[in-house]
Amino acid sequence: MVKGQGEWIRRFGTAPDAAVRVICLPHAGGSANYFRPLAAALSSAAELLAVQYPGRMDRVSERYVTDFTELTERTLDAVRRVADRPVVLFGHSMGALLGFQVAKCLEAEGIAPLTLFASGARPPGLPLPPHTRPRNDEELMADLALLNGTDMRLLDNAEMRALVLSALRADYRMLRTHRRDDSVLACPVMSLTGDDDPVVSIDDARGWARHTAGLFGLRVFTGKHFYLDGQWGEVGTVITDRVAAIGPLRAG
Repeated sequence: MVKGQGEWIRRFGTAPDAAVRVICLPHAGGSANYFRPLAAALSSAAELLAVQYPGRMDRVSERYVTDFTELTERTLDAVRRVADRPVVLFGHSMGALLGFQVAKCLEAEGIAPLTLFASGARPPGLPLPPHTRPRNDEELMADLALLNGTDMRLLDNAEMRALVLSALRADYRMLRTHRRDDSVLACPVMSLTGDDDPVVSIDDARGWARHTAGLFGLRVFTGKHFYLDGQWGEVGTVITDRVAAIGPLRAG
């Protein structure tokens, strides 16, 4: 945990003195720990921080956030406190939509992120995919199997299954308060996606280009919605290469 930042920020990086901070925003039902492997991939190039949403892991006793605007505001407050050096936002799935809103707010305050990495997500101007409106736990389980981001054997344990489904159910409920947004960021945006993602097409991923007045990039990986698993090294290279390319432009 970053000292003085309450319960929202976790530090996994091994480069506390790096010039850039990469702040990761988890997917629906996810936690900060998901991004731990990315810290090693970034090595000394950047310090990795990740947001821990209420209601999961060591915050399991706290109430879930059930309104997207509230999540944005509380995440923004946490990010603002660690923006004493240039920041990069990396959001996966729901986290990409959250990252977009946080980036927009930071820009309005004159704290523009170096770039937004939007991973595994439709752009904010499109409707949410149908799987975010499950009718029951059976459909939630089917969703987990479809997205292939959870070891389904873990769900054989009733207590673990209850925790996982509870967090996912709450986040989907919260996502339904998200409003479509056609805003355009000033900062660069890079979209990352898996070539076999069942809920985000490559055309969807390319649609993030409409949400930046700066540089846009698209990187397609082999894999499904959680293409990052097993490819953290490659993802880290994409981040460090992009930041290195943008840095001189921003400085100029």
